[in-house]
Amino acid sequence: MVSLFWSRAFLILAGVFGAIAVAAGAYASHGLPAMVEPRLVDMFDKAARYQLVHAVALLGLAMLSTFKFFRVWSVISGLLFAAGVVLFSGSLYVRVLTDNPVWGMVTPYGGFAFIVGWIALVVAGWSARAPSGPRKDELSKVSGTSADQPSLRPPPARGRLQRM
Repeated sequence: MVSLFWSRAFLILAGVFGAIAVAAGAYASHGLPAMVEPRLVDMFDKAARYQLVHAVALLGLAMLSTFKFFRVWSVISGLLFAAGVVLFSGSLYVRVLTDNPVWGMVTPYGGFAFIVGWIALVVAGWSARAPSGPRKDELSKVSGTSADQPSLRPPPARGRLQRM
């Protein structure tokens, strides 16, 4: 249930962030250059690019968060990416549109959230363990035999046959 919640949340955020990033990139290419100086257009475009990259990353995390052995760190990574989009890209959008450089002080916090989010993704991969196989008692339920009953399979080959 929890994994479905985060998977859906990240999927929705990926779609919303992706759509906004594409619209912002189009605005940076077509509407914004007539209104502001070129360095601010570049700043706005950079915000859109970072947002789009992290929207795609959230899409991957939506799938990754469904696996039990990745869940905790992938959720942490996704939350940090979402915070990074709001803080980094959002502050750059507001900074350009309002021409208020004070918003530039928020941007590094978003960049820091992005970096820590990628590190959390590394930890997710590093700490992931493959799920353990079924126990002997679970195998007996599937095969219909128990550890006490002999198997109907032939014994392994020995001698010359084994080397072939």
